[in-house]
Amino acid sequence: MAAELSAHHRRLARQKREAIISAATELFLNRGYDGTSLARIAEAAAVSKSTLFKQFPTKAALFEAIVTESWRDADDTIARPQTGDLRSGLTSIGHRYADLIGRPGMTALFRIVIAELPRFPELGRMQFQLGKLPYFASVQHYLESEHEAGNADVPDAESAANQFLGMIANFVLWPRMLLTDWDPAPSDTRYAVEQAVQTMLARYSSGPSA
Repeated sequence: MAAELSAHHRRLARQKREAIISAATELFLNRGYDGTSLARIAEAAAVSKSTLFKQFPTKAALFEAIVTESWRDADDTIARPQTGDLRSGLTSIGHRYADLIGRPGMTALFRIVIAELPRFPELGRMQFQLGKLPYFASVQHYLESEHEAGNADVPDAESAANQFLGMIANFVLWPRMLLTDWDPAPSDTRYAVEQAVQTMLARYSSGPSA
């Protein structure tokens, strides 16, 4: 019985956390970071102020959680495939990245950061250091491992990772930031990833993958 109650309490806590993060993201986007109070977030999430303050004592802590959870696929064990097949590895990374940055929540996060950057530069630092940088590093490390294994010729993995992720983001994310009706079909996104993979193979493959 104690175990069941503990599991129930953990589930409730997780649901409340998700509600808080969802409400905060929407309010930050609609009212601005500075114009949104923790009390208003608690009200929108239908939780008590004490519940919110227990999990997120400051607005900065809450935004940090939003960034971290938005980029949760940056976990190295998830984002890095095994070495040995450059085409397969890049394809896996590319589709996962397209799915990640194509989420509505990710678009909202970028919009919040861009809108508030002049007044709150720390939001940009959080987005970069806690979100984009770990994800980028995982791709760079994957390319380095393929290079070291002799499966690819990637003398500058940092530049290569920038090229690969940039090709995908340029189709999936950045038009969405400017065009409210940008919603490419899954087949179009798959094609964009495939073309990015082909470009990388043409430049960096050292074997028959291309």
